[in-house]
Amino acid sequence: MESHDFFIDLLIILITARIFAELAVRMYAPAVIGELFAGIVLGPSLFGWIEIGETIRLMAGIGIILLLFEVGLETNIKGLIHSSKKSVIIAICGFVFPFLFGFIIAHNFFSMPLLTALFIGGTVTATSIGITVRVLTDLRLEQSRIGQIVLGAAVIDDVLGVMLLALLYEFSIGGGVNIINVGKVFLFISAFFVLAPIVARLISILINRFDEISEIPGLIPTSIISLVLFFAWLAHTLGAPELLGGFAAGLALSRRFFIPFGIALQSDINFSDRIEKQMKPIIQLFTPIFFVVVGLSLSLRDIDWGSATIWIFTLSLFTVAFIGKMIGSLFIHENRFSRYMIGMSMVPRGEVGLIFAELGREGDIFSNEIYASLVLVIALTTILPPLIMKWLNTRESVIN
Repeated sequence: MESHDFFIDLLIILITARIFAELAVRMYAPAVIGELFAGIVLGPSLFGWIEIGETIRLMAGIGIILLLFEVGLETNIKGLIHSSKKSVIIAICGFVFPFLFGFIIAHNFFSMPLLTALFIGGTVTATSIGITVRVLTDLRLEQSRIGQIVLGAAVIDDVLGVMLLALLYEFSIGGGVNIINVGKVFLFISAFFVLAPIVARLISILINRFDEISEIPGLIPTSIISLVLFFAWLAHTLGAPELLGGFAAGLALSRRFFIPFGIALQSDINFSDRIEKQMKPIIQLFTPIFFVVVGLSLSLRDIDWGSATIWIFTLSLFTVAFIGKMIGSLFIHENRFSRYMIGMSMVPRGEVGLIFAELGREGDIFSNEIYASLVLVIALTTILPPLIMKWLNTRESVIN
């Protein structure tokens, strides 16, 4: 691709992503849905204006790494230590049941290969806590009992989800599912999450000291981006997905960082706040490119929408994706309204589900039809729960 062609493609992607994200938010849908739809409009599904070149794909790769960095940055590890029993039940049930049901439907009912079925299970079990937190905040429930249970469950869900993602990645590049690959992944993940946060924390102390004496602006974003990219390279070298490095870096730099086993490295909350504030614009520049690329990767025209199989498959996955997350709320002692709200809070897949789906597509594990079904399920499970939660909250307020 000529440089001028790349410039105009990037311009179109960024502007279109922003326009559709704004429209999505005004229609009470998450911005990520608008960015995904922008890719569908620009790609082969509709107008076919943009083709995914290698440079665009690399920028999308940076976007996904920075997205996981942001997830890690907002993860409350201290909250994991203090999670209530109810949070643990919600998280584990919400992780196990959708994964198990999704796998069974794909493998047993639609006769899909083992690895494909595992990726489908992983995609429908992922939860986007970012969307849920925004909804809870809008409803002023983030500090309520419901909010605390959900946030505790979300931390556990994040950690389990990233571990599953690393495991599936190893299966996709390691020649299939076997015990050796499982042991290798858990060994690398354990070593990475013990050593990487300590190293990142020590480096962040140096960055903070130099930032105080530097006379040139921009030291923090330059240094943090370098650190994230180094961790992404290190994760790949150790056999894990690059985005795991981004997650670990964000985790270590979080204002709520906690190192287990009593190792105390004091966190400068003001420095963590400066990192978050100065990194936001860069993250918000790159992550929409990833979501647009997801939409560009879809070719809805090539799908036989008249086939009953794709509709049955999509409806089946949507059902287990929805019900699987709600099951955990049945095992906790709360009133009906709280159970509905807690269960519904764990349903949105959003950007995390798209990460799983895109990893499966890039590994040639998903066909175009499977990929389209999963994106449709992710979109529905992202759009509907916030609307239902707002309706439930309004109804409860009227009754009381």
